[in-house]
Amino acid sequence: MYEILEPGMLVRNPAQPDWGTGQVQSRIGEKVTVNFEHQGKLVLDGRRVALELVFSEQS
Repeated sequence: MYEILEPGMLVRNPAQPDWGTGQVQSRIGEKVTVNFEHQGKLVLDGRRVALELVFSEQS
């Protein structure tokens, strides 16, 4: 799924819900850089982490 990610997209890591929503900063190959609300900026291996797209923020 990581192949469709582009900068600006919002995602969540279902394995780490406490990280909050993250914004994709970049994707180079399988490496995805995401800035999460409560965890900060992380570089993730898209082959190992199944990120979920967030289509709208819920209040």
